[in-house]
Amino acid sequence: MKLGVITVLFGDQPLDKTLAYLKSIGIEELEIGAGGYPGKAHCDPAELLADERKLNAFLETIDKYGMPINAFGCHGNPVHPNPAVREQYISDFHNAILLAEKVGVHKLIGFSGCPGDSENAKYPNWVTCPWPNDYSDLLKWQWEKVLVPYWKEEVKFAAAHGVDKIALEMHPGFCVYNPETLMHLRSEVGNVIGANLDPSHLVWQGIDPVAATRYLGEAIYHVHAKDTKVDAMNVAVNGVLDTKPYADEIHRAWVFRSVGYGNGMQYWRDFISNLRLVGYDDILSIEHEDSIMTNKEGLEKAAYFLKNAIISEPKPTGMWWV
Repeated sequence: MKLGVITVLFGDQPLDKTLAYLKSIGIEELEIGAGGYPGKAHCDPAELLADERKLNAFLETIDKYGMPINAFGCHGNPVHPNPAVREQYISDFHNAILLAEKVGVHKLIGFSGCPGDSENAKYPNWVTCPWPNDYSDLLKWQWEKVLVPYWKEEVKFAAAHGVDKIALEMHPGFCVYNPETLMHLRSEVGNVIGANLDPSHLVWQGIDPVAATRYLGEAIYHVHAKDTKVDAMNVAVNGVLDTKPYADEIHRAWVFRSVGYGNGMQYWRDFISNLRLVGYDDILSIEHEDSIMTNKEGLEKAAYFLKNAIISEPKPTGMWWV
């Protein structure tokens, strides 16, 4: 496995300066934001596709530091009920695919998206319970009429342009938010769809990342290294569904933390070992969203922690003692 990072963490810094710093702390591969929620600070696919000189300068900067692009991140809501919003996310995703084809990257990271409650809706509508029956009917409509048809066409477009892995992050607020919904969509539209396994979004739902790893198996295409701390006292009063601002840390049911500050070393070693057991041997991409640490401190602590947990050498082909 390789230690990576999502470069949007330093979107306020030039790419060259960012990469020099990342190299100095031991980062080996990159996940570069290329549209949608991560933005395009270091990589605007439409701009790079239109200007060969800018594309060459971008690639030369990447090559300079010897950290290859593992994936482009283009998280958005491509089935948003607002047509203007939806089309922008789709355009970003398509441009990221075309750029990936041009530079030889075969994996994109994103969200499944979430439709509204009808063709006339203005906002997404995330269904979290089956009753009253309106919710079950809505969920059926979202999947059968919007989500599955969209992704059937999207995986064809991706495959036609050399992108054979779309790793969807299982994120509450979207239709794919846990392993079951990820595998449901994969079964409907094919194996171009896989999982971006980010344990931070699973932990607060009560999901064990090791159990999720075993369940998803070969469908795991990417892993985000991000932690979550569940506040047992707040959960005991109000449960885990929480709409309070992320900055109100002391009152929330859970908060995102730098790796090692939500769960300890044994937790991460178990998670990484089980990734290897199911055949995953790709990037652990650090995503820093710890609101009580600076980006620099949070990333450096996460990188140091993971260097002591990651399994970097190839799996042995035999056992000398047998």
